[in-house]
Amino acid sequence: MILKNPATNLEQASAVADSADHPADPVTYLADLMRLLEAEWPKNRTINIVCHGHSVPAGYFRTPVVDTLNAYPHLLHQRLKEQYPFAVINVIVTAIGGEDSVSGAARFESDVLSHQPELVLMDYAGNDRRLGLDPAREAWSAMIEQAAAWGARMILLTPTGDLSAELDDPNDPLNQHAAQIRQLAATYGVGLADSLAALQQYIHAGGTLADLMSQVNHPNRKGHELVVTELIKWFPASRTAAAR
Repeated sequence: MILKNPATNLEQASAVADSADHPADPVTYLADLMRLLEAEWPKNRTINIVCHGHSVPAGYFRTPVVDTLNAYPHLLHQRLKEQYPFAVINVIVTAIGGEDSVSGAARFESDVLSHQPELVLMDYAGNDRRLGLDPAREAWSAMIEQAAAWGARMILLTPTGDLSAELDDPNDPLNQHAAQIRQLAATYGVGLADSLAALQQYIHAGGTLADLMSQVNHPNRKGHELVVTELIKWFPASRTAAAR
């Protein structure tokens, strides 16, 4: 049984499937959420954002070190508070190091929807390579549909790189999973933070993947900041926020 969100103001979130094959627009997709974030006391309320996934959102850098304060969930929280100073924001991390999306889907209702989120970020592609494309697609689709039934928006994240991957090869599993995530975002009309594309742009501009990594499969602070740059595009500053 899927939980129902009794208090959401994101009125169109439950209609995600109706926007099939129409990618979400970063300017408008989170407009209702941004209005909540701009509300001042006593009209504001707590906004929960859940980061679900594997070791990267969990904050693992050079294993076993977990550098929470330099990982993208915390950095995003800081950026949002700069942009929305009146908002009460909880950024909740439900990510588990080593987990794949099949395991994440099995606990999605109990561990993610139980927090009554307005927004869910999902990041599993790095570990989903061991599953293959079809099981990963099924698990991601299940979580997207559960979030929609609850009434939460979603942003899907492509992977943050791996020093063992051939990033210029479209047949590399990391690129294949990234392509599948982009298609899922378009199919369901949800948000997309294309971390891998941003990382590839960085490399093509003269940087190296090693610049962004703390170990073979975990980004460093600079790599996490790149992810935040992609995520914050979904929160365009309003004229009210920009005037502060």
